[in-house]
Amino acid sequence: MTGDDRLRQSVSRETLERLEVYEALLIKWNAAINLVSPQTLSQVWSRHFLDSAQIFDLSSPNTRHWADLGSGGGFPGMVVAILSKEHRTDMQISLVESDQRKSAFLGTVARTLDLPVQIHPKRIEQLAPLQADVLSARALASLTQLLAFSERHLSPEGTAVFPKGIRWREELAEAQKTWSFGYDAVPSRTDADAVILKIEGLKRV
Repeated sequence: MTGDDRLRQSVSRETLERLEVYEALLIKWNAAINLVSPQTLSQVWSRHFLDSAQIFDLSSPNTRHWADLGSGGGFPGMVVAILSKEHRTDMQISLVESDQRKSAFLGTVARTLDLPVQIHPKRIEQLAPLQADVLSARALASLTQLLAFSERHLSPEGTAVFPKGIRWREELAEAQKTWSFGYDAVPSRTDADAVILKIEGLKRV
């Protein structure tokens, strides 16, 4: 059984339908806006949906506010919103995307699927602190930069979840020159060379 088959079978019929509508909107809008690489459109479930779902699975069920930085086409933030509609109906979700066209796409998806998300069409560093319980970002910036964003937008007791690729150890070593934090490197289900870094207790060195 492939990863995307497992995802399809692990969610309710309503969630599956929302993901299918999201996929259709993504394909439609991607023709005009570069939301994801065109080469990955045929692998939306395995490359984007499953990759985002595994990040959601790492978070606490008690999460009250999830913020996703540089949401782009909505990964992982919009998938988190779709899954939370079934599993965590009281969770607040903030999507931060400064590109006006991409934020318009996110708004269209949220309205179409009736998702309780707040979209912030602003630059991350210009946005008032979000005090999120969970902070995510996928393919956005170096770990060092992501931790600077976390200092601003993550609550003191919060957790940052950042997927990182084959050079994650190098990024980690570089970030530790500036930051002190506890971390767990969780192997990715979608890429044998990648991990998801769960980071807590962030402080400047």
